[in-house]
Amino acid sequence: MEDEKAQPLIVLMHGDCEVSTKNLARQAGRKRIQPCTPEVAQRHSGYQVGGTSPFGTRRAMPVFVEASILDMPDILLNGGRRGYLIGIDPKVLTELLKATPVTVKLEDD
Repeated sequence: MEDEKAQPLIVLMHGDCEVSTKNLARQAGRKRIQPCTPEVAQRHSGYQVGGTSPFGTRRAMPVFVEASILDMPDILLNGGRRGYLIGIDPKVLTELLKATPVTVKLEDD
């Protein structure tokens, strides 16, 4: 994702849910947040889209995590390439990545 100044950021969301960019912008203190193109995402992260990991990105970026993810006993994240998943304790997200918890899950109407 990127903000109105084209500054990149990472959002971690449940795999079967979508991000409310409007709520994310509000909670992140930005005017607007939108998905960036796959080429831009790869340039910032160093990862091919579909295998993007929040760890070891080419460029340091703020990380946001859907708060309900932190309540799970363990989670699976992309490990840096398509189809490669790693299992971790979600506390790692806030402890190592300094991920900011947000409530941005897009709810069905």
